[in-house]
Amino acid sequence: MKLITAVIKPFKLDDVREALADIGVQGITVTEVKGFGRQKGHTELYRGAEYVVDFLPKIKLEIAISTAMVDSTVEAITKAAATGKIGDGKIFISTLDEVIRIRTGETGEEAI
Repeated sequence: MKLITAVIKPFKLDDVREALADIGVQGITVTEVKGFGRQKGHTELYRGAEYVVDFLPKIKLEIAISTAMVDSTVEAITKAAATGKIGDGKIFISTLDEVIRIRTGETGEEAI
């Protein structure tokens, strides 16, 4: 089992969600986050005053999946989230030791 964590641009969320649904991913957790990478923020102009926005709004997706679905899930996220511009995001893949469904007590891949 794997945990895929993806950080994407907010306006790409619907495209990514649809792409994941198309390949059979059943559940995702979505969190609104702020951060920066190589982009290092940007400068904005508000009422004539210039100010720096250090942390940019992003969306963090967390998806617990079977190991067999890793490649197709990463491909779906990459294609749906790509704009070709700086700040498209990152995908992190971690190993899950155990998953437990609270309601039924199921464990492992049955709980996903």
